[in-house]
Amino acid sequence: MPDVTATLDITREVCPMTYVRTKLKLESLPPGTLLEVLLKGDEPLKNVPRSARDEGHEVVSLEPRGDGTHRLLVRKQGR
Repeated sequence: MPDVTATLDITREVCPMTYVRTKLKLESLPPGTLLEVLLKGDEPLKNVPRSARDEGHEVVSLEPRGDGTHRLLVRKQGR
């Protein structure tokens, strides 16, 4: 299991705030760190991983948690 640096719970957010909050959290972290994002709903499930990839970050995993939410791991890229 990779070492998670930070966790962000956006299960109560709606698009577009789901990725805005994720992006702000990623910006606050050093490159190479792992962010765990807890999300819920079809739109965030599609949009958050796609937006992270579009910005050059690595989507490490996306898995259901059994309670209707998903756990997304994103590794921040950059210099």
